[in-house]
Amino acid sequence: MDENINFDFDVIVLGCGASGMLAAISAYENGLKVGIFEKDSVVGGTAAISGGIIWAPMNSHMKEAGIKDSREDAMNYFMSLSQGEMDTELLESYVDNCSGAISFLEENTSISLSILSGYPDYYLDKPGAISGGGRALDNSLFSFLELGEWKNKVRDNGPPLPMTLSETPLGGGSGLLEEEVLKERTKTDQRGMGQALIGGLLKGCIDRGIIPKTNVEVIKLITEDSEVKGVEVKIGGKIQELKSSRGVIIATGGFEWNKDLVSSFLRGPMTHPASPPSNTGDGLLLAQEAGASLGNMTSAWWTPVLSIPDTSWPDGSQRSSPVLMERTLPHSIIVNKEGNRFCNEATNYSALAGAFQSFDPTTYSYNNLPSWIVFDATHRARYMTGPSLPGSKTPDWLFESVTITDLENKLGIIPGGLSSSIEVFNKFVDQGEDKDFSRGKSEYDYFYGDRSLDGISATLGKIEKAPFYAVELKMGCLGTNGGPKTNKFGQVLSVRGKLINGLYAVGNVMSGSTGSVYAGAGGTLGPALTFGYLAGMHCAGVNDLKDD
Repeated sequence: MDENINFDFDVIVLGCGASGMLAAISAYENGLKVGIFEKDSVVGGTAAISGGIIWAPMNSHMKEAGIKDSREDAMNYFMSLSQGEMDTELLESYVDNCSGAISFLEENTSISLSILSGYPDYYLDKPGAISGGGRALDNSLFSFLELGEWKNKVRDNGPPLPMTLSETPLGGGSGLLEEEVLKERTKTDQRGMGQALIGGLLKGCIDRGIIPKTNVEVIKLITEDSEVKGVEVKIGGKIQELKSSRGVIIATGGFEWNKDLVSSFLRGPMTHPASPPSNTGDGLLLAQEAGASLGNMTSAWWTPVLSIPDTSWPDGSQRSSPVLMERTLPHSIIVNKEGNRFCNEATNYSALAGAFQSFDPTTYSYNNLPSWIVFDATHRARYMTGPSLPGSKTPDWLFESVTITDLENKLGIIPGGLSSSIEVFNKFVDQGEDKDFSRGKSEYDYFYGDRSLDGISATLGKIEKAPFYAVELKMGCLGTNGGPKTNKFGQVLSVRGKLINGLYAVGNVMSGSTGSVYAGAGGTLGPALTFGYLAGMHCAGVNDLKDD
């Protein structure tokens, strides 16, 4: 990018994650000249390090497979979980247009999706939920060789995995590939999950001449006659004005790495984000300065995480990872400082956060922080713990003890508390029923368990074989889901409920269309892509949105 030239566009997109890049493609396909800008040196945002799953009701793949779904079922499902906090207009816009957004994505990029077989919605006891899978879509592999010089400019989360999610244990697969298959995929740099999604979107942008401009700091929005007409940016130390005749789309992600915003807004403790450290609320602040009304600011896409010492992002920030299977697999429980279980360890990670955020007004403290996953030698021999392979040397961050009493001492747990909890839990295992928290009752619990074992044994197993282990859990999130309020097209609303003309917000920067409800796998990417698609069209004057 020539640092000395001012650029004029029809629409400017801020942020090169999934929602931003689809917004750019959507605007381009509707006849607009598009510029897309990223403050980081790499593109992809949170989506690039995610599983890449997209939750999409009534998608075309369901129809092809003969899986029944309907607008009524999808709406009933969400409204049964709403707690009165959802913006019905936004929710309807997502439900009505998600299928169209997914079809547009596949028709206009090299991205190919398929149903994540057997993956249930998260709340199967609610009306409209689908138990056998269908709404959660997985990405086919994408070769990063197609990206040319951009192949090394996508955010990653370690060595790329040449597998789809469905081939990994997280998606119900074995995680094993034949040697020749692995060799070929590695040779052609085939990647799955969030890498495949971002790779396909990036290729879609590049093919259209929408070349992301990285290392661009946005200073402020430019307004003319109360309408957003561009942005002031710093590029290579120089201030420039970039004009946009049709609007600016903010797609900069959440604010979970901004400690001031976190302490000001989030309702409970969130100390260890599991997202890239570039999510510092830049877009939120831009929208606030333009007079935006805010919504859903107390909520995030919560998840308990492992935060392993000396594991960091390139900028030195602590890296944390969501805890999914470790807590679900048999021969393990989660306990608090008193040694008590306090949750169904195998339930979905977003809902599980509520148990960690339980507040005791008497002690003025959170009852269940700190907390630990506790497991025995059988678990350790069979399953991974974070990056530590089964049966490997015990790392320094993992507590190990020959007796439960000794483990209690190491963790600072009230003497006898952990021993008592394990005794009760082991009786439940013998009885084949967790009478305290119903672990293993749901189809979802089984999905993330050890599916080589039958029924409830996939997640329930005695803790009895020494040595015994523990690792501390932290409270984190995949991103925040509060921000500027928008209408059904993604247009930002002012504090008085009026349109801020020329300003859009999509993805995790906007006030979430599903409130705080994480409906199923891909519950963030579905709305993010949908509103990126809608905002891009609306900038071009396409306002006639219909049920797909």
